[in-house]
Amino acid sequence: MPLRAVVAANTAFNAEYAIQGASTTRRQALNQQGVTMQGIAAALGPLFLLILLGSVLGMSRIPGGDFWMRMERLIYFLLFPAMLIATLAQSNMSEVPVGRVAITLLGAMLIFSALLWWLKPRIGLDAAAFTSVFQGAVRFNTYVGVAGAAALHGSLGATTAAVALALMIPVVNVLCVLTFIASGTLGRSGLWRSLTALAQNPLILACLIGIALNLSGIGLPGWSAGTLELLGRAALPLGLVAVGVALRPQALMRRDLGLWVSSLVKLALMPALVLALAWLLGLDPVSRDVALLFAALPTATSAYILARQLGGDAELMAGLITAQTLAAMVTLPLWMRLVA
Repeated sequence: MPLRAVVAANTAFNAEYAIQGASTTRRQALNQQGVTMQGIAAALGPLFLLILLGSVLGMSRIPGGDFWMRMERLIYFLLFPAMLIATLAQSNMSEVPVGRVAITLLGAMLIFSALLWWLKPRIGLDAAAFTSVFQGAVRFNTYVGVAGAAALHGSLGATTAAVALALMIPVVNVLCVLTFIASGTLGRSGLWRSLTALAQNPLILACLIGIALNLSGIGLPGWSAGTLELLGRAALPLGLVAVGVALRPQALMRRDLGLWVSSLVKLALMPALVLALAWLLGLDPVSRDVALLFAALPTATSAYILARQLGGDAELMAGLITAQTLAAMVTLPLWMRLVA
């Protein structure tokens, strides 16, 4: 065979091989993307099913009485703090870029807090309704956040989520208390009660204890690690069911402008800004995913209790909790798939 023909044949073979290799690489990338998206559905789907189960139990009044009220207090004051202490005390904090995560999450929270106050006179809400709109836009459901982070990224996801909670819980509580004070819905007794509750917040105290045990090198000695881990394992499934029990579908009948404004900020604008900040600051994939997850979470069910106790619009708050929790079953997977 002439040399020219051999060269031509070899060039054609190399070109075909390159095309096939590129196609194979692309197929592998698409397959990996498909697995990632399936992983998101597999991670978040069970969480939403537990919430729906809780909603059914709540509407059916099973088991009845004040069982769920007492269960929620048990989760809030014992089980969830135990999980936070166990996670933070034993985690490798150096794996989490704490400073950049703080700038991403707290920066977005402060920006939208200022934006909501700027919008207050323009959307025509009374003081009580505005405090509920504010809570709906900045508070987040800790149970869904930690469970989702652990399901998506395992122990590193849980550690990053615990760090995010340690950063966000004190700030969001201070912002909400300041909003109640500035809106004038608190009397003297209400102000003292809210400040006392802030100082005694079990989640804040658990984060401080866990971080102190970690940084001091003490950790969790003896059987304390196993005990706290066992308690912590019960926190998330029971917490998610309790979220569903707290939903009030009848509150959705109130079509309030505040409901739309708060939900737009919480489920669309907040995660968009956090995602942009995460990219600008170069967060690693796990930290980026957890930050985005927490930004896209629905508001916390505990916001209803605060609205009722501190002079907010409790009916609007119930509508916000229900609407955002149900809407997040669609929006949260979409946001996570965007970065898959």
